[in-house]
Amino acid sequence: MFRITLLLLLSLFCDFSFGQTTLSADQWREDVRFLQQTVHDSYSFLFKKISQEDWDAQVEELYQAIPEMQPHEVVAGIGRLVAAFGWGHTDIGLKGILVEFHRVPLNLYWFKDGIYVEGSHKDYESLLGARILKVEGVDVLDALDAVKPLTPVENEQFFKAYGIDFLLVPEALHAQRVTGELKKTVTLTAEKNGEVKDYTLDARPGLDFPRQYSLTKAGGDWLSVRDQGETPYYLRHLDKIYYWEYLPEYKTVYVRHSQIQDEADEPVPVFYSKIFDFIENNDVERLVLDVRLNGGGNNYKNKPVVKGVIRCEKIDQTGKFYVIIGRRTFSACQNLVNELSNYTNAIFVGEPTSENLNFYGDNNRIELPHSKIPVYLSFAWWQDKPQWENKEWMAPHVPVEMTFDEYRTNQDPVLDAALSFSAENFVLDPMRHFTELFTTGQIERLKSDAASMVKDPRYVFFDFEKEFNKVGNRLLGQNQMEPALFVFQMTTELFPKSPNAWNSLAEALWKAGQKEQASALYNKVIQMDPNGPSGEHARTMLKKIASE
Repeated sequence: MFRITLLLLLSLFCDFSFGQTTLSADQWREDVRFLQQTVHDSYSFLFKKISQEDWDAQVEELYQAIPEMQPHEVVAGIGRLVAAFGWGHTDIGLKGILVEFHRVPLNLYWFKDGIYVEGSHKDYESLLGARILKVEGVDVLDALDAVKPLTPVENEQFFKAYGIDFLLVPEALHAQRVTGELKKTVTLTAEKNGEVKDYTLDARPGLDFPRQYSLTKAGGDWLSVRDQGETPYYLRHLDKIYYWEYLPEYKTVYVRHSQIQDEADEPVPVFYSKIFDFIENNDVERLVLDVRLNGGGNNYKNKPVVKGVIRCEKIDQTGKFYVIIGRRTFSACQNLVNELSNYTNAIFVGEPTSENLNFYGDNNRIELPHSKIPVYLSFAWWQDKPQWENKEWMAPHVPVEMTFDEYRTNQDPVLDAALSFSAENFVLDPMRHFTELFTTGQIERLKSDAASMVKDPRYVFFDFEKEFNKVGNRLLGQNQMEPALFVFQMTTELFPKSPNAWNSLAEALWKAGQKEQASALYNKVIQMDPNGPSGEHARTMLKKIASE
């Protein structure tokens, strides 16, 4: 899968040398109607995260506002319409269109402890390593919320990877009302070495910005905050799509694979054949596959990786195979980690991926008739997981985020976690484990294991309450009352402060004909959440019970 996105084009900014548009309001309106008609005629399947009615209302709002808008605002409006579908492959492109955009020559990165200037043009070296507090006087998180509708986010990780760029684009800041007027500068409030200052920075057109995988490529006029004296494994040999090293002190083979494509001189099957031959014939106890930088490519290149792991019994065991994922793990690489999850004993380490487990990928390019803006509309549904297992991302079993100082000093806490993780008594699939205990009658162990795992930090990204509720509701829908009541009762014991857990148990009791007990729990929910959605639902149900 290949995608050209508004965000990537903004970050690359290659050969932007065009003038301001001369389109009339009617021509812009015709472009918007063309987009609307095209979507309804040929891409109506994209309406999964937003309804047709809500999207059409947004189209109409933009259409009516166009006569009073500046050209960059119209482009942003079209970007919002396309981003509203919530599919990362469905986006617009800005290269070669009639509206000129600008950007401040900095590179920001969202670390665990804040948003920092990771790289800069030499003219703004004083800002290198500064933590951003405000954009145009607006708290940086509020500014991010403001520009978020421009980004075709599938989840928060996608926005962390790409949406942050809009903080440096004055046209985006004005279109999203972070600023009250269009300017050619951006004012940042930043903290460095304990000092907080305002910096007003020029935004430049035609900026050829040297980045690789969201990080600054230092050299010439461009500076990176990272100490260039050494290079951590995941940033070594970035001129290659993939490379590997043997780490003898850990008896580990480390592989960094950053695109799902072939190297010209060593195709994927040849590369992995060498790796697994080495593993079989040497003192190797674990394999670490690092795809945290991998934004995808060609799905058909995944098979040698997956089959190689499955065939290697030495590695395909819990605690022997680790996969590092992150905010750039996307597209064909999302398919890769899905398949590794389905068919191997991989333990995932790092941050969640930037794509839904199942998603719309590969896109068609359409061109708006007057502005010539290219719009990329996805058409291929990729489903590696059953519908009921679909989630907003692949979550790591071992969650690790990098701090700014760790990045600056070339530490890699993610790889360190993979190398030091103890898999003793670790359960790769908690819900499958609980299901097996239930079906074999090991109820007390189920309760004990669930209580222990809910408190275990190794499972921090696993939403036990949500997963138990899904199971309970499925059982309820199948009219299996006794098992459903057991699941919901156990959920309230694990999460006694959750009004939603008590709401679910109350509904199960009501459907089981135990109205008095259900009413008592609904009243408990109202006390716990008097003004929230759970309390409101409980009041509605009490009225329904009273009317029966």
